[in-house]
Amino acid sequence: MTYIADLHIHSRYSRATSSKINLDTLSEWARIKGIDLLATGDALHPLWIKELQRKLKEKDVGIYEYGGIDFILETEISTIYKDRGKLRKIHVVLLFPDFTSVQKYADFLSKRWDLSYDGRPIVGLHVKELFREAKEIDERIVIIPAHIWTPWFSIFGSNSGYNSLEECCGPDIYLIDALETGLSSDPPMNWMVSELDDFALVSNSDAHSLENLGREANVFARRLNIVELKRVLREKDSNTFLYTIEFFPEEGKYHFDGHRICKVSMSPEESIKNNNICPVCGRQLTLGVLHRVYELADRKYGQKPERFIPYKRLIPLKEIISDILKKGKNTKAVDNVYQKLIAFFNNEFNVLLNAKREEIARIAGNEIATAIHNVREEKVKVEPGYDGVYGKISVKNTRFKDGLLF
Repeated sequence: MTYIADLHIHSRYSRATSSKINLDTLSEWARIKGIDLLATGDALHPLWIKELQRKLKEKDVGIYEYGGIDFILETEISTIYKDRGKLRKIHVVLLFPDFTSVQKYADFLSKRWDLSYDGRPIVGLHVKELFREAKEIDERIVIIPAHIWTPWFSIFGSNSGYNSLEECCGPDIYLIDALETGLSSDPPMNWMVSELDDFALVSNSDAHSLENLGREANVFARRLNIVELKRVLREKDSNTFLYTIEFFPEEGKYHFDGHRICKVSMSPEESIKNNNICPVCGRQLTLGVLHRVYELADRKYGQKPERFIPYKRLIPLKEIISDILKKGKNTKAVDNVYQKLIAFFNNEFNVLLNAKREEIARIAGNEIATAIHNVREEKVKVEPGYDGVYGKISVKNTRFKDGLLF
């Protein structure tokens, strides 16, 4: 038995999220996906806090239960401030051990900012101040800089980030428990930057809708409470932290450079040759995650740190079915096949990770069974995402070569 955790999502109180998100639907979809531990998202929002307090039942230190699913109190904070002459925009994920620490952190922020405006509060504090306050309130709070490479809102973002953790945090680096890779990067890309070697890399869905839960996740050998989770992350305990579940990073919406309005997508090499200028409008391109990794890398792609957590790349099941049937992933035809597979194999992760090819074929046909097998072997083709546009992926009669873009 494993314990699959998605540690970063959003509730209906965040902007641009589904109004259908509540504890009933979250627990239902966690079961469908095969998620054992799910973040609550938006734990600092006053209305969501009240709902969580009414409905969640404490199960262990930092672990609550609802509808047969474990939950952990989580929020993402957006901090915007000036440092060293540059405007910084960084997102941070915090995991809380109890409602007392949630309330204390909410009290700290609400003195200056309105926490009811957005489930992901926007504050004007240096990221170090967020870290220090968390440690002061409760040392069990887990601190994770979010999607660390995205261009606009991350610690290494090309438009608002820093060139190193040291530049950002100085001696407060030690307060960081793990780093979130985000959808547009994966562990091999992060391994190119040796400064990150001491940190566990986690992957989460950052879901704004129910069906996106678990599109990235973390797989542990056993059930953990928050104290154990913090230790496992800080020690990079690979006996307990088995692997991460990853997007193919090209499918992320900030992998390549480009201009969405001009429909221009470029590899870093192409962008550099063009002085990072859009050939259509003449403005600066939005530089993607791959470009930014290139800038900070001190290793070649394929090199690994001495200690690392393995990973597996997957594609959401409905995307695979959609590609084979050549129908939209929200169509009835796709959903019918999806529901048959879930009914037989219990959940989506079981289909994608464990189900035997011949058993899948009996339920959904040989083409879909072959496609799932191809994904496990990374036999896919991806058109990289850029400037907010998700990449396009195909699993039919294609071959993806690991490291092709490097």
